[in-house]
Amino acid sequence: MIDLHCHLLPGIDDGPPDLATSLAMARIAVDDGIDTIFCTPHIYPGLYENNGPDIQRRVANLQLILRDKGIALTLNYGADAHLVPNMLPSVRSGKVPTLGGSRYLLLEPSHHVRPPRFREGVFALVAAGYTPVITHPERLTWVDDHYDDFVALAESGAWLQVTAGALLGRFGQVAQRFSEQFIEEGWTAVLASDAHTINRRAPQMAEARERAAALVGVAEATRMVVERPQAVLDNLPAEQVHPVPALATQSAPNKGKIGGLISRWFSGSTR
Repeated sequence: MIDLHCHLLPGIDDGPPDLATSLAMARIAVDDGIDTIFCTPHIYPGLYENNGPDIQRRVANLQLILRDKGIALTLNYGADAHLVPNMLPSVRSGKVPTLGGSRYLLLEPSHHVRPPRFREGVFALVAAGYTPVITHPERLTWVDDHYDDFVALAESGAWLQVTAGALLGRFGQVAQRFSEQFIEEGWTAVLASDAHTINRRAPQMAEARERAAALVGVAEATRMVVERPQAVLDNLPAEQVHPVPALATQSAPNKGKIGGLISRWFSGSTR
């Protein structure tokens, strides 16, 4: 399995505080069947002022340590980037890194308040040729009142990433219910650990993959943890990747309507 969202780097955000914890997490991941992890620390202006070049340097250093310790885990880089206004220049410059330098970008909305012009901010990234991967929508406190936002974003070309632990109930019943809804209704592109430490937030996905398989079948559960993450590694255009089930049956005319919707958003003719 490939974990696209993991806070594995030590001492850089609210993830592992030290190298020993990072190494313990890496061993847990390997034991769970994960062979590749994207190290994605927070980029949150005013709180976690991380940047692409420093993240890449830290990932390279940790990879050398893993090899020295005999831990068979391949690392790549990215960031859990907090959605802020006009972030496109930072993405283009590499200050906010995409996943492995690809067209795919982890994008974290505010947990407690729907960001102003939320859809427009994501649509701008899609229009610029990126595929935003919206992290843990099931855990946002405002998802209940704005579920349609995430459907619209998925229809526009963004991906939704559900947290493995949330699907298993480790973030409470509400997050579990929305995890199941996003998966059962066919909007979830990726499962990821969003691991921060050992124990409850460890880098484990195998059990959640089995739970997803019970909801949508083995083939689709495999796409969430292997095929679509591999497409990110390969930097494939999203249109060349197997679509999420909710979009798989959409006709070409419907897809045209989605493109038109984005255009109308930017022209201000729809709200």
